[in-house]
Amino acid sequence: MPYKKSSIWSALDWFSILLYITMIISGWFSICGASYEFENVGWFNPSGRPGSQLIWIALSFVLIFIILMMDGNFFNVFAYAIYAIVVFVLILTIFIAPDIKGSHSWLVLGPYLRIQPAEFAKFATALALAKFMSAYGFRLKSLKNYAIALSLICFPFICILLQKETGSALIFMAFFLMLYREGMSGYVLLAGINAITFFVISLKYSESIVGITPLGEMITLGLVQIITVILGCIVKPNSLQTKIFIGITVGTYTLAYIASEFIPINFIWVTSGLLIGTIGGLIFLAIKNWIYNYLLVILFAGISVGFIYSVDYVFDKMLEPHQQTRIKVSLGLEDDPRGVGYNVNQSKIAIGSGGFLGKGFLNGTQTKLKYVPEQDTDFIFCTVGEEKGFMGSSIVIILFTIFIIRLYILAEKQKTVFARIYGYCVASIFFIHVLINIGMVTGITPVIGIPLPFFSYGGSSLWGFTLLLFIFLRLDATRKER
Repeated sequence: MPYKKSSIWSALDWFSILLYITMIISGWFSICGASYEFENVGWFNPSGRPGSQLIWIALSFVLIFIILMMDGNFFNVFAYAIYAIVVFVLILTIFIAPDIKGSHSWLVLGPYLRIQPAEFAKFATALALAKFMSAYGFRLKSLKNYAIALSLICFPFICILLQKETGSALIFMAFFLMLYREGMSGYVLLAGINAITFFVISLKYSESIVGITPLGEMITLGLVQIITVILGCIVKPNSLQTKIFIGITVGTYTLAYIASEFIPINFIWVTSGLLIGTIGGLIFLAIKNWIYNYLLVILFAGISVGFIYSVDYVFDKMLEPHQQTRIKVSLGLEDDPRGVGYNVNQSKIAIGSGGFLGKGFLNGTQTKLKYVPEQDTDFIFCTVGEEKGFMGSSIVIILFTIFIIRLYILAEKQKTVFARIYGYCVASIFFIHVLINIGMVTGITPVIGIPLPFFSYGGSSLWGFTLLLFIFLRLDATRKER
């Protein structure tokens, strides 16, 4: 069917566009509040933060118009070319970008213009994945296809890591939510969740000892044993083997606990023995019954144990000192109110001081007196909390929740595999951004330095999110065009 430009406006999802406009306007006013008396210039002066952001917003609408006027198939046809160009720029950035706050991630194109290519790598990677995974006969469970999909994610991920932009690189984990939707084994997603859990518990309780048992090691190995038994039961429920696994695990722990009241018992040895026995039993059942999924459970248990005993090495040898400190402060292992923990402490004070209804626009004392570093970029949400209070913060979170749910609904409605996969990538990226940014501002997650979509100051992030969103809305409009 021939392309009709006249039909694009009626085919657009205006609800998503309305949410977009609402959030960028709210974000601009938040930047005004955070930057008030910070630049000592008017809001519309291009040399100040609000004026500069207003220019980026205006340019974003120009960008939106260009995207909407393109043919809907353009992004499918040129997906690999766009990806290749962005990866090339990412590699170039590693070598030519100046050192800015310890990272080499900004290209300086003039006295007033700086671009962060990592922000554009998200939509480029999403396009490349959608192109590859929408090929005829594609099956994610094929080892070759799985390896290529991971490679498409890993190339920009590694480039951004080499730029020392760990926060931006971690956002690429959002693509695994899309892979799960497209058929990735639940074991992989479970392994990722467990890896985070084991990492946190191992560090949090690394120096705690109960009796003669190291607490962190006991909890993590115990979780591996329990999850392994549960997965083994799921493979073949309501069987005699299931009852035996559960009975031996519960019985052994019960007897060990009773015995510990009379003699010292290291529960690490108890759990290790149970785990070895469980794995041995699963190997026997896998060979006897030729059930492939038992081997996946065994692989999960083995990798989990290896990961647990590698946590200390990864933390001590692979993370930078400032990253180690941030994690320790987030887990309560260190108190650093004047160092790494300063940002979070001041942010929580600002949010808490806003009360239920907030102090009002431009009346935030914490932000006006510049107590919160990066208060108009990564920590912009604290400005919302101080000026608009609990109600305003809740409304912002509700807006993002509705926006992300809307994107997931639209993604599921797509008639082409390309548009559906790209849509799930977009929704997942926004979800991870919002989750981590608000989490770090409120002290729930470590500070990794990522912007809040449409709210944080910055042209690169605004353009990156705008491209990400409106390419999808253009693809969605193609579905409804006549």
